Amino acid sequence: MSNRKILVVDDDPTMVKLINVNLKLNNYAVVEATSGEQALEVLSAEPLDLVVLDIMMPGVDGWEVLKRIRSNTETEEMPVILVTAKTQDSDVIRGWELGADEYVIKPFNPLLLVEVIKMVLDRSYEERLERRKKQKEKLEVLRSLSRPRQEPAS
Repeated sequence: MSNRKILVVDDDPTMVKLINVNLKLNNYAVVEATSGEQALEVLSAEPLDLVVLDIMMPGVDGWEVLKRIRSNTETEEMPVILVTAKTQDSDVIRGWELGADEYVIKPFNPLLLVEVIKMVLDRSYEERLERRKKQKEKLEVLRSLSRPRQEPAS
């Protein structure tokens, strides 16, 4: 039985419930937040093992929550999985740059998300840092390949 505690942050109550139910079925303890502000309050109040974080929320968005997690010595090593509808390469790269451990695009299979959470929790902090670095490098290469080529001046 897992004693891992996961914070689920999304302004869509249906999404929070969907993730919550699947995590509880896998014996995770779940704390819910429906705003970035609420997530920051929870993060400062209790120890957590991982954060599942939406990006697009009113007020304090997921980008800002992730920045604050990474800039706080109490939470800087906490795994964070972004779960979002933002699919642009620039958004994915920004997620890796800000320190996301995984980037899951909505809509997603909730069972798959549970497996991603298990994988992330099994990685060491050093492994997570190395993975972020490699993902960012791969995405930068893909982004450079998708840019229109400029013709040399004649």
